[in-house]
Amino acid sequence: MTTAAKSRLKNHPSSPAPCRYWAHLSTQEFFALDAARTIAVLPVAATEQHGPHLPLSVDTVIVDSVIQAAMPQVAKGLSVLILPTQVIGKSNEHSAFPGTLSFSSETILRVWTEIGDAVAAAGIQKLVLFNSHGGQVSVMDLVARDLREKHGMIVVSTNWYTLPLDMSDFNAHEMRFGIHGGEVETSMLLAAAPELVNMKRAENFRSSSEVRSKKFAILGNGRSAKFAWQTQDLNLSGAVGNAKAATAKKGVKLIEEAGQKLAQLLAEIHQLPLSLVKRKVRSTRRRAEPS
Repeated sequence: MTTAAKSRLKNHPSSPAPCRYWAHLSTQEFFALDAARTIAVLPVAATEQHGPHLPLSVDTVIVDSVIQAAMPQVAKGLSVLILPTQVIGKSNEHSAFPGTLSFSSETILRVWTEIGDAVAAAGIQKLVLFNSHGGQVSVMDLVARDLREKHGMIVVSTNWYTLPLDMSDFNAHEMRFGIHGGEVETSMLLAAAPELVNMKRAENFRSSSEVRSKKFAILGNGRSAKFAWQTQDLNLSGAVGNAKAATAKKGVKLIEEAGQKLAQLLAEIHQLPLSLVKRKVRSTRRRAEPS
């Protein structure tokens, strides 16, 4: 990775950018915070196997890199606080592989909800759950809905990979089947932490889903029915996708664009009025007219 690329991806805490880390503030600074104008961002990641060529920290490295790329791009006038990255998630689909760490659904629901409770207690009424691990999207959605109901907060959940990104560097086949440790994630790690990647072990890890896509019109179309898989069901290596095609250049481009889109999303959330959240429902039933 070039020095210039590293510089673009590295966050400088002393920068006057309106995006700061929650844990870097003192309690006195929280007293002075304009909480009603502040957006909190909770990065949620995972520590799980990503095949023979990548470290267990892939999702954490990616989510932190995208946030670091976003921070200098956050528009002036916004107040954004980045909460501590949650490095253990719900990863039981990788439990057959040594090293994987995972919370149960019950634990992760409670942990993320209680973090949201603390954000609300600080007076902050806008929260973004920013995710990098596909196996916990449904959990994130449940937490977001519960926090909105409990605290009347504006809660937005999103994933770096569902932001509107230019993925033209990756072919349609890889985008459909390369879901774990393939070309995309390997490229991003080559950009953000090349010392953790062993490209000598990278292969084209083909997915068993490719067979089902040709055999079954509904079960195999990738949209209509979900197969509750463990990673070894897709490929015994634990990786799925063409990791051999990965390059740092593709990864740098993707991280930078994801950072820009995250900054744009934060600007849009900033514009949402707190009145969007309705605490009560007014009855539409009319009183009976006197006879």
